[in-house]
Amino acid sequence: MNTAESVPKTPSSCSLSPLNLEEFRRQGYMAIDFIADYYQNIEKHPVLSQVEPGYLKNLFPKSAPYCPEPLETILHDVQEHIVPGITHWQSPSYFGYFPSSASTAGFLGEMLCTGFNVVGFDWMSSPAATELENIVMEWLGEMLTLPKCFLFAGNGGGVIQGTTCEAILCTLVAARDRMLTQIGKDSIGKLVVYGSNQTHSALQKAAHVAGIHKTNCREIETTKSTSFALSPESLRLAICLDIESGLVPVFLCATIGTTATTAVDPLRPLCDVANSYGLWVHVDAAYAGNACICPEFQHFLEGVEGAHSFSLNAHKWFFTTLDCCCLWLRDPKALTKSLSTNPEYLMSTHATNSEQVVNYKDWQIALSRRFRSMKLWLVLRSYGVANLRSFLRSHVKMAQLFEHLVANDKRFEVVVPRNFAMVCFRALPLPTSKEVSENGMAVYGHKISYDQECSNQLNQELLKSINASGHVYLTHAVVAGLYIIRFAVGATLTEDRHVFTAWKVVQEHLDAITGM
Repeated sequence: MNTAESVPKTPSSCSLSPLNLEEFRRQGYMAIDFIADYYQNIEKHPVLSQVEPGYLKNLFPKSAPYCPEPLETILHDVQEHIVPGITHWQSPSYFGYFPSSASTAGFLGEMLCTGFNVVGFDWMSSPAATELENIVMEWLGEMLTLPKCFLFAGNGGGVIQGTTCEAILCTLVAARDRMLTQIGKDSIGKLVVYGSNQTHSALQKAAHVAGIHKTNCREIETTKSTSFALSPESLRLAICLDIESGLVPVFLCATIGTTATTAVDPLRPLCDVANSYGLWVHVDAAYAGNACICPEFQHFLEGVEGAHSFSLNAHKWFFTTLDCCCLWLRDPKALTKSLSTNPEYLMSTHATNSEQVVNYKDWQIALSRRFRSMKLWLVLRSYGVANLRSFLRSHVKMAQLFEHLVANDKRFEVVVPRNFAMVCFRALPLPTSKEVSENGMAVYGHKISYDQECSNQLNQELLKSINASGHVYLTHAVVAGLYIIRFAVGATLTEDRHVFTAWKVVQEHLDAITGM
């Protein structure tokens, strides 16, 4: 790579059009071939990057190049230096966190979005961007069988945010302002938000940004007996205690598919409790909401009509590239009342200034916004509802397969019931009892006794060993003091054979650790 210090500064040596269409066509083919080759060879790479912190600094010069370099040289550096530093989220052996599933339609939609490069903050800035977003949000809402009150057809409406963090922040701000209008702005220090100890940390961050003190963020305890779902009775108790203390409950974040275990909070009774005290209810279905296009999962949404907002991430498990968080609101005016700004330089047309159109700048924190609906539109049209359901069901079946493999090995246990396409499991350490049965398991009556600290250490060591191998990648959670391993199926290229291989890796690494 040349640098400013090493190249003479003559204008002729750096003459180049930044948008030469013939070069764009030629280089575009090269880039697509490069990406296609990457996917064709993705299984050759260790799933978890094996580099050390700071590795890239020593591979590149200290300053930017003064004159242009050919794409061939740049792509060579990508292959040699960038790819080794990638944790391969699209690998068929990636089972960590939640998926970020990709697709040809998602890629092409992203290309069109980037190629048009519109800044669609209001209707006039690009009418197609606004109206296509209206349409795809109606389509997806209907696929989920969301109540009509969440759709434009029922005076609700949908918007594509970047991430769940943005969706929660926007709805929390709307809830905050709605309440402060009633009790006065000086009472912001009394506002309280509620979630469970399984709710995503995005709620804590949103509350901080929205000016709600961290001592007024309730993380209500959940238990294994309820599969770590939020109890309506516990919510009511927490609300009553806060009211008795002179505080003002304002917001509940319920979850369909928690990050740790994919627990499902019971929406109808939670909404009944929250609504009886005037709280805004937001439903975070970032991961699991995607599965609810399948009729067999739609029962998890029962009671959603009692919520004020609902969101899911199409970039998690809906084959649409990051970022694409779909947010529906029962009363969009509550949101736009908080987030609307109308400087003179944006007062461009009568349509923009009227209620005839949606101005999405007033539905989000930022002014500028990408043409995100383009990629979701391509995914919906390219695959259709039937195929999208089939894709999701195939992932669920692979998770069932892994669950079966775990259940049939007495050295392991499934920690919580599987709801979607993620299995939470752990290895069981050697029992503490001196009584040993014929199969080598110690028993107190009919119950096996394990030391929790020993169990946690074993599983922590097991996960570290598995991921260091590079063959598969899994992540963990800690619930009720238990260190558990999460196996989330959802990468687009994953097949049954990858599940069997992953299970073999898990078994082999446990054998190596225990010497059995």
